[in-house]
Amino acid sequence: MESGFEHHSRVAVPALRAYVGALTGYAYVGEPPELHRGLPSQYLTIVISLDEPLGVAWPGAPVEKFHTLVGGLHSTAVRIGNSSNTSGIQLALTPEGSRALLGVSPGELGSLVVNLDDVLGRPARELTDELCSQTGWNRRFEIVERLLLQAARTKSSKVAGEAKPELGWAWQRLCQTAGAIGVLELAAEVGWSRRHLTERFRTEYGLPPKVAARVLRFEQAVAKLKRRPRTRLVDLAADVGYADQAHLTREWHSIAGCSPRQWMAEELPFVQDQAAADPAESGP
Repeated sequence: MESGFEHHSRVAVPALRAYVGALTGYAYVGEPPELHRGLPSQYLTIVISLDEPLGVAWPGAPVEKFHTLVGGLHSTAVRIGNSSNTSGIQLALTPEGSRALLGVSPGELGSLVVNLDDVLGRPARELTDELCSQTGWNRRFEIVERLLLQAARTKSSKVAGEAKPELGWAWQRLCQTAGAIGVLELAAEVGWSRRHLTERFRTEYGLPPKVAARVLRFEQAVAKLKRRPRTRLVDLAADVGYADQAHLTREWHSIAGCSPRQWMAEELPFVQDQAAADPAESGP
C-alpha cells in the first residue's frame, strides 16, 4: 500500500479557545513512521487513538502504550513510535486549560504522560468508542469539544486553590517574548524575588521559568524552520536570539535529542504535510 499522511486541523469553538490551541486529526495511509519526536512547547498535549494504542517513551525509558493520554509541559522530546497506531486526534492544551478542563494544575502533570482516563474518568473511557463510530473529522471534533465543555462545567471548581495572578502574568510574558525576557526582569515585574518566582513557577507549571524560556525559544525556532525549511541555521540562530549557530545546535541536541539538520532530514517532510504553524504538532 502506498504510504501517505492525512491531516485535519481546526480552531476550537470560542468557549474553549482560552484552553485549547487547536484540534488535529491525523491518519497514516500504510505504515506509520518508526519514530516521531514529540517536541516540547507551550502546550500540554491530549492524544486519543482511533485504533491501536500509541507508543510513548521518555529518553532512556521503556515504551508505554496509551489509547488516550495527556502529557504535561516538558523540556526534552519524547519518542513516539514502536506502535501500529495509524490514526487519532491530538489537542494542544494551554496550562489554564489543565485547571479548567482536567481539574489539575499543569504542574501536577509536568514531565509526565498519563492515561486521560485517570484524569477524566468514565467519560474519557467512553470517548474512543464514540469517536470510532464516526467517519467525519468535523463530527469527531464536535464530540471531543462536547466532552471538554462538560468537563469545564465540573472540573474547574475541584482544583485545590487558584493560580496566583503573578504566575499567570509571568507565563504570558514568557510566551509573548518567546522566552526572551530574563528571570530577574520577570521577577521584578511581578514584585517577587527571583528565588520565590522560580519556586512558585516550578510548582505551578512543572518547569522553572528559565527552562520554560528555553522551551519557548526552541519552539519559535522549530516554527520558523517549518515555515521556511531553507533558512540558513546561522540566520535562524540570530533571528531567535541564540548566541550563534553552535548555541542553536547545542540546544537542539539537549531538547530534541538530535541536531537541527538530522531533525529536518528525518521529520520535516512529515511536518510539511501539516499546517505550518499548527501548535498541536508538538507534544505530548
